[in-house]
Amino acid sequence: MELIRDYPEKHGLSSQALSHFVMEVRERGLEVNSFMLLQGGKVTAEFTRMPYRPDTPQLLYSLSKSFTSIAIGIAWDEGLLQLEDAVISFFPDKLPEAVSSNLAQMTVHHLLSMNAGHHEDIYPAVVKEQDWITAFLAQQVEHEPGSYYRYSTPSSYMLAAILERVTGQSMVDYLMPRLFGPLGIPRPSWETCPQGITAGGMGLSLSTESVARFGLLLLNKGIYNGQRIVSEQYIQRATSEQSDNRAGAQRIDSAQGYGYQFHLCRRGCYRGDGSFGQLCLVAPEQNIVIAVAASFGSMNRLQVLLDLIFEHIFDTLGGSPLPDSGDNAGLQELLSDWSTSALPVAQQSFSEKWLMYGLSGTYQISSNPHGLREISFTRNNTLLKLQMVYGDQRDNVLPFDFSKPVWTEDVFSKDLSLHRQQVVTYANWLAGDTLKLALYYIETPYVVTYTIIFEDNKLEFRFNINVSLNIPEYAAVGGLVQA
Repeated sequence: MELIRDYPEKHGLSSQALSHFVMEVRERGLEVNSFMLLQGGKVTAEFTRMPYRPDTPQLLYSLSKSFTSIAIGIAWDEGLLQLEDAVISFFPDKLPEAVSSNLAQMTVHHLLSMNAGHHEDIYPAVVKEQDWITAFLAQQVEHEPGSYYRYSTPSSYMLAAILERVTGQSMVDYLMPRLFGPLGIPRPSWETCPQGITAGGMGLSLSTESVARFGLLLLNKGIYNGQRIVSEQYIQRATSEQSDNRAGAQRIDSAQGYGYQFHLCRRGCYRGDGSFGQLCLVAPEQNIVIAVAASFGSMNRLQVLLDLIFEHIFDTLGGSPLPDSGDNAGLQELLSDWSTSALPVAQQSFSEKWLMYGLSGTYQISSNPHGLREISFTRNNTLLKLQMVYGDQRDNVLPFDFSKPVWTEDVFSKDLSLHRQQVVTYANWLAGDTLKLALYYIETPYVVTYTIIFEDNKLEFRFNINVSLNIPEYAAVGGLVQA
C-alpha cells in the first residue's frame, strides 16, 4: 500500500507556514536529510536533502527500540509472554552463580520501561563480551526494579533476545508477516550481536516513508489499512508514562515521562528517536505523524527541531494560521535551494595539479586507527579513482568526478559492524596542493572527508567524519612507492 499524497492545502497547513518552517530549519543549520509530515493519514509535506533519497533505508539507531517494543506487544497479544514474566525465567542457561534479589525481580515490564535497576550505563560492559545475555545478567542490579530510571540499550537487546527465545525466530522473520509486511515495508536489515541475536536497541535500517507508516500505525492505535497489528491496550501502555525520566534531564521533551521504548513529549505527543536526530513523532491531538532522518552533531539539535515543529506546524494548526500567500512555486524554489545548499561545489580550477602531484601513483600510509595501508590514484579526464587497501573486506576502488557526484558502493560502518552500502562521492581541489574528497554514506548520517595534502613524493592523509559514536578521526602520512 502506498501512502496517500495530498499536497493541496486541505488540512490547515499553508505553504506560507511550511515555508517559515523550512527557512528556520535552514537558518538554524539543522542537518535534516529527509522529512515527511502526515496529517489525517495523508502525506501533506515532504522534502529530502541531496544526495539523500526518501526511499533509501536509513540507520535508525535507538529509534529501533520503538520497533522492538511493538514486537513485544505483538508477542504479548499472542500470549507468547507476559509483561510480568521474570527476565531470568527465559535464560536458565545464562544465569550467574548467585542471582540477586533485584535481578530475580526484574521483569519484561522493567526492560520496556527502562527501570531494570542498573545505576550506571552498562552498555560498555555488555557489548565488549561475545555473549551479551550472560554479560547483562552478570551486571550488578543496584536498585529494586521499577524504582530507578536508567536509559539502557542493553535492556532493549534483552527484549529482542526474549522474543527470539519464545518465538524460535529472528526478530525480522517474526515481524515480516506481523508488522513489516502489513505496513508495506520491504524486508529490512537489522544488525545483530556477535551470537546472531537481533540487537533490539539499535541497528535497524528503514526508509523515512517506512518510519512514517510505523507512526501511522501508532497514531491509529495499532491499526494500519484496516488491519489490527497490535492491540490498542498495548499501544496505550507503551505510550503512557511508565517511568519518571525527569531527574537530570536537560531537554524539555526528554523530561515528560517514558513509556515502553517511547519518549513522552509536550502537548500529548510521544516519539521514538535515535542518535543524530532520527525521529518518529506521533501527535494524537493534532492527528499528525512526522518522520525525520538527520545528521545532528548533538541531540540538543533534535530539541531545536521539535521546538520548530511545535511553533511552525502545531501552532499554525491550532487556530492562528499565518496568512497563506498561495506561493507554492516559491516554496518549491526554497526547498530546492535548501536541498542542495550543503553540497560541495564542483570546480576544476586546479585540475592541472593532477600531473604535478603524482595522482597516478601508490602511497604507503603510516600507522592509523583504521588500518589503512596504502592508497593509489589513477585518472582519466575528470574521473579520479582512489584505491584503498586495508587487507580486508574494506578494500575498494572509489570513483570521484570533479564535475559531478558519483553514485557507487563501499564497505563502511553502520552501528555495530561493517556493511556494504551506497555512497555518493565528490571531489574538489581546495588549493594547489590540497585535494578534498567527500563521501556521503546515504544509508547513515555519516559524511566522511578525506583531505589529502601533497608535497613532493609525500602526502598527508586526513580522515574526518561529521558525526560518530565510535569512528575515530585521524591524520597519517604517506610516501610514494610506485609512480
